[in-house]
Amino acid sequence: MSIARFQVDVPAGMKRIDGGAFLMGSEQFYPEEAPVRRVRVGSFLIDETPVTNAQFARFVSETGYVTVAEMPLSLADYPDMGAEAAMAGSSVFVMPGRDSGSDRHLSWWRFVQGAHWRCPLGPASDVAALADHPVVHIAWEDARAYASWAGKVLPSEAEWEFAARGGLDGKAFAWGDELAPQGRMLANYWQGAFPHTNLLLDGWERTSPVGSFPPNGYGLYDMIGNVWEWTEDWWALPDAVTVHGKSCCARTDAHGGDEARSCDAGDPARVPRKVIKGGSHLCAPNYCQRYRPAARHPQAIDTGTSHIGFRCIIRLDSQD
Repeated sequence: MSIARFQVDVPAGMKRIDGGAFLMGSEQFYPEEAPVRRVRVGSFLIDETPVTNAQFARFVSETGYVTVAEMPLSLADYPDMGAEAAMAGSSVFVMPGRDSGSDRHLSWWRFVQGAHWRCPLGPASDVAALADHPVVHIAWEDARAYASWAGKVLPSEAEWEFAARGGLDGKAFAWGDELAPQGRMLANYWQGAFPHTNLLLDGWERTSPVGSFPPNGYGLYDMIGNVWEWTEDWWALPDAVTVHGKSCCARTDAHGGDEARSCDAGDPARVPRKVIKGGSHLCAPNYCQRYRPAARHPQAIDTGTSHIGFRCIIRLDSQD
């Protein structure tokens, strides 16, 4: 959604970000973040925090919306899947025991029947005490539906990263180049050896109330850690969509790749993938150092988990 700049009053719970050029990406961490390239984004308003359970509950109350995790999968869409695997539910992180052979990649995820945004750990759980926590188990179409209802859109990857940097161009983290300056915990991420030991130095085992950590330079909370956040961009490697590098000429935000090429070639279902940003409470120094503005990850659009949420924007300058 784009609106004329002169019409803007900043709604409660949003911040105005004046557009400009910045150095997007990183060449210090994971290969999919490179190359560093100069990108220009327009001005936009952005939610100060991820969408909370209370906000999502209002949306559901007013619209009757049912999330992807609450609906059984269609055997017509997934013909190779057995009926027992088509049950409604979602993936929940479960800390594995040390003797469980749990060093195998992704063995800490468990599909839980009945897990969804209202019951984040399964049917015996609820969000009664989590109203100010980010909503989770959100698939991409769920996030898009909420954004449309709110009169907003999901950010592009470039808009999200520009906002997350908070004006600190080229820094590793949203607050500088040191993860925990003087031992301060500045985001909700995993401290200790993932997946077996969580030292909880930040005070939270799973999600935390939005705004529990200091805002970045633009007054935005939880851009790093807590939950991953959906963007509107199809997954692609940066050099497939840009090659301006660090030159003086900034590429205008092109909103990523395309749907067909976003699919994982090893996935027989060929489900398209979007870019998620920001890392989560499960990112750790020894496993997933994606608690950074430049970090990015592909996520199948039909899949939410216990650590994926979102926030929305309103564009002031059309970049479409």
